[in-house]
Amino acid sequence: MEIAVLSDDTLQTAAMRQVLENAGHACHAYATGDGLLGWLRRETAHLLILDWRVRDASAGEVAAWAQQRPAPGLPLIGITNCAGGADIDAALAAGVADYLITPLRRGELLTRVQALLRRVYPHQPAAPWIEFGEHAFERQGGRATVKGMAVALTRKEFDLALLLFQHLGQPLSRATILDTVWPDNVEVPTRSLDTHVSRIRSKLGLRAEYGFHLAPVYSYGYLLERREARSTDARGTNT
Repeated sequence: MEIAVLSDDTLQTAAMRQVLENAGHACHAYATGDGLLGWLRRETAHLLILDWRVRDASAGEVAAWAQQRPAPGLPLIGITNCAGGADIDAALAAGVADYLITPLRRGELLTRVQALLRRVYPHQPAAPWIEFGEHAFERQGGRATVKGMAVALTRKEFDLALLLFQHLGQPLSRATILDTVWPDNVEVPTRSLDTHVSRIRSKLGLRAEYGFHLAPVYSYGYLLERREARSTDARGTNT
């Protein structure tokens, strides 16, 4: 889906772009309302995410323009830095369907976006399988295969595995993993994350001899890397 973002916070924008693009969406980010409106007049968007704190105070103008579109209307998500007050009142009055409080949580952002898209576009075809070599994932059904063979994963194991593959070669902090895979839990025991990592390493064959290496990064998190698979000869010796 085509998602447009209005935010003049570069770090926040980069995080949103990463989350949305990793989920298979196209993300178009603008720092000013004029820039976003110029793009919207030329292109088609399926969802707008508007930060009500942009310095040129143009989120309301973009929302007003969006509300003039033909049915079913262009869905809006607002962003504010407080759980109550004038920003949220203004956003709701302008027609936003949902809002997020900063600092943004990656898992919550994706959950809210996906829920709103399903509600507004109920007949949108299911997302295709995402493939990483011989590993494949189907997000909507939570299904995974290795070399075409189905692998039984719990939903949390699936979400964790897909997150690691989508950041192949990039270390992920424990905080990022917990925020993405367990967005609704305030505290998740460290042992629970380690147990899930151990399970997907075993179930998906994430070991160097099978072409991937999943290992902890000391005092930080985990890293999944692609490795050249090693074969064995008839005597069981690595070659």
